[in-house]
Amino acid sequence: MIGENIQYLRKRKSITQEALAEQIGVSRQTIAKWESGESAPDLEMSGKLSQALDVTLDDLANAPLYQAPPEAPPLKGKHMFGLVTVGDKGQIVIPVQARRVFHINPGDQLMVLGDEDRGIALMDAKFFMQVAEVMRNGGK
Repeated sequence: MIGENIQYLRKRKSITQEALAEQIGVSRQTIAKWESGESAPDLEMSGKLSQALDVTLDDLANAPLYQAPPEAPPLKGKHMFGLVTVGDKGQIVIPVQARRVFHINPGDQLMVLGDEDRGIALMDAKFFMQVAEVMRNGGK
């Protein structure tokens, strides 16, 4: 993913592999290897890339920036953040764009709600508890 992001971001800024390589102090071949996925930049080079490409390290490494936007304009307040994969122990990684839109930060707690016919939903645990308290008090 990082290679595709490097290539996408470089092209978005309309700079060549040579120009990017010169800017961060590596060879053009190194940029080509990163973009093709043959190798990956170390942390120091990733930091230089994120500065040169004007993105955060998190976006450079994790966000699927290279994906084309949806054809139809999204409805206001409605989002499709892409697919996630469930890990061995049931864990998922919430896409960075979703974390930003919904202000989800490390350490935040989310309530997992489920409906066997409609699916799973995540909700801020504090908000869920506030709603539950209002319901428990008869709407007061």
